[in-house]
Amino acid sequence: MGRFPRAVVAAGGQLRAFAAAHFLRPGADMGMKNGQPGLGPLNYGVRVGGFFGALFLIYGVHLPFLPLWLEWRGLTAAEISILVALPYFLRIAVSPTAAFFADRSGRHRHFIIALALVTVAMSALLSQLHGFHAMLVVAVGLSLAMTTIMPLTEVVAVSGVRNYGCDYGRMRLWGSLTFIVASSVSAWLIGQYGIGIVIWLVLVGCVVTVVAAVLLPPDAGRHAGAQVGEGGARAGSDAVLDIAAVLGLIRTPVFVLVLIACGTVQAAHATYYAFGSIHWSRQGISAEAIGLLWAIGVIAEIALFAWSGAVYRRFSAVALMMAGAATSVLRWGVMAFDPGLGVLLVLQLTHALTFGASHLAAIRYISESVEVRLSGTAQALYATIAMGVAMGAATLLSGTYYPQMAGGTYLLMAGVAGLGLAAGIAVQWLQRQPVSMREPETGGEG
Repeated sequence: MGRFPRAVVAAGGQLRAFAAAHFLRPGADMGMKNGQPGLGPLNYGVRVGGFFGALFLIYGVHLPFLPLWLEWRGLTAAEISILVALPYFLRIAVSPTAAFFADRSGRHRHFIIALALVTVAMSALLSQLHGFHAMLVVAVGLSLAMTTIMPLTEVVAVSGVRNYGCDYGRMRLWGSLTFIVASSVSAWLIGQYGIGIVIWLVLVGCVVTVVAAVLLPPDAGRHAGAQVGEGGARAGSDAVLDIAAVLGLIRTPVFVLVLIACGTVQAAHATYYAFGSIHWSRQGISAEAIGLLWAIGVIAEIALFAWSGAVYRRFSAVALMMAGAATSVLRWGVMAFDPGLGVLLVLQLTHALTFGASHLAAIRYISESVEVRLSGTAQALYATIAMGVAMGAATLLSGTYYPQMAGGTYLLMAGVAGLGLAAGIAVQWLQRQPVSMREPETGGEG
């Protein structure tokens, strides 16, 4: 073998080792566990991590800068809060319904591709619109499509954890990394070309997401259902998902309290998401510094996701929930007093707990305690509560009081986080009781 072929082989080995280190759990077997023939864990992890990266190109522009673009288009604070909040309420019907049919068909990838195409159409149309009502309809369509993709992607990711030994946190962190890139580059571009460029950056992210969706691993389908998940929950190959199974899940007290605990802590970010950039801008903080503040929060989140395996070994889901809630009360309480840039930089580091720990807690609870055939529906219910009902209500609350209270609105968010802390304490108490989130074993039948 010549020098060139040997160099190629060596480079390939190094690339493979890098990918294994960044997508698989430490010590994971590179061979297939329960997955499809011809699709190894490394291949699976890279594709899913790549999709998270593409999807968060949209979030990295949409979340910090779309409110500024809407304000530039002439919308008032009240109109912005309605436009931001309405999709959260509509998700009550849209996200669980989409997840239910995706779970039932086993075609999560197909649903993701279709929704990604909708984001392209909606963002392109939004770029051409003026006026609150027209923009409301299209912006809501964009938000619903974008956010419904997320729980379906979580199902694909958790399937990689169960069947291939992939590391969830290490796949998910690539989304956080591209969020930083998108928000930082967007901040620079806004400084160069003005706020009007925001919607075009969103459109670029949507197009990239469609390409990444096509490259997702093939759907496993129902034939992969005869397996035991991490928590021992079984899904028989003949199990048919029905409404009764879903109702049984949402009638479980522990599951409902987990949704409330994680959902209210996530909802406490509402003022930050809807008015954080606007408020910092009014304080005289530059677009570049605002992009940096968002980036620091996500860097902290990335660090937590990168070490999620070690975190899971040392802390329970409930401990993560309570840590996120307690830190959230502190973070938003301090934010209410309009601290300077130095304090804001420190507070942004707590995003690892207020968002990251709470999110990991919910994902872990669902993967360990909910049947595989209900995983997509459970993820959608979590997304609907965390980024739906609770977030929508908190956003409307923010929109109502921000014009009068400005930064003081964060005190209301600290109260919302306090509700999450109380629910986490209740979950901890119920865990000591003989209550299970799983349905009774029925031999694999629905």
